[in-house]
Amino acid sequence: METLFNISSTSLFSSIQTQKHTPFIPISSQLKSQNWVSLKPHVFKDLNPLIVSKNRGLLKCLSSYEGGSLESGVKRKNLAVFVSGGSSNFRAVHEATVRGDVNGQFVVLVTNKHDCGGANYAREHGIPVIIYPSTKSEPEGLSSNDLVAALSKYKVEFILLAGYLKLIPSELVRAYPKSILNIHPSLLPAFGGKGYYGQKVHKAVIASGARYSGPTIHFVDEHYDTGRILAQRIVPVLANDTAEELAGRVLRQEHKMYSEVAAAVCDERVVWREDGVPIIQSKANPDHYS
Repeated sequence: METLFNISSTSLFSSIQTQKHTPFIPISSQLKSQNWVSLKPHVFKDLNPLIVSKNRGLLKCLSSYEGGSLESGVKRKNLAVFVSGGSSNFRAVHEATVRGDVNGQFVVLVTNKHDCGGANYAREHGIPVIIYPSTKSEPEGLSSNDLVAALSKYKVEFILLAGYLKLIPSELVRAYPKSILNIHPSLLPAFGGKGYYGQKVHKAVIASGARYSGPTIHFVDEHYDTGRILAQRIVPVLANDTAEELAGRVLRQEHKMYSEVAAAVCDERVVWREDGVPIIQSKANPDHYS
């Protein structure tokens, strides 16, 4: 007997439905285009033990392999983070991985400043640090091709930018398509692009008279802040706000949202619509997207 599975960007075993006389039939109602392959029963031999739990009339096949998550059945992801400063966002997501809220682990940090706060935090927690790019002040920095090779060595699956102020090289964008995320402290596409970072963003928002701001998480392309938007959160701009006050309000939301998005990425809950827009599947309600 053969079993049919749908091959998509999500885990091969993420959703399995049972019917009478047909042990395993995939759930793929959210996907309009499907690519089907036939798998022999022996493909299940490595899923030992096999855990099956019923949820809303559906069955999920969960494996307890090393490095996996019993709750989701999805393998723990290897993450890299790029920083240029203290990077409280990196710390927030790292703490979420330690708590188990994010099914991933940081295996390497990349920075253009070897002594920045984010790099020191990584060393304190046993995370290797790589310098990129090579400059007069950082002569030990790697080239773009060597950086790609180094990340491959660490088996990096997703890259999170957390206050990294350099443009990501095209070599890296091509090597990690739809796998590099950045967080920006305004509602893109407003107040984004080269030169818009840190307090400069918040000062510009206040000066414009905008009533709302907030963080944006987007996928990275070869330009500043132009990649596909994945998530946003609205923060009010108060009448007498200073840049520092607005920055603090936005940053609190950044910490929460980056951890939530990192969890979605590691759980393979990011779905790409046919028009190229990425959306996030709710963990609590798989029929809901945001």
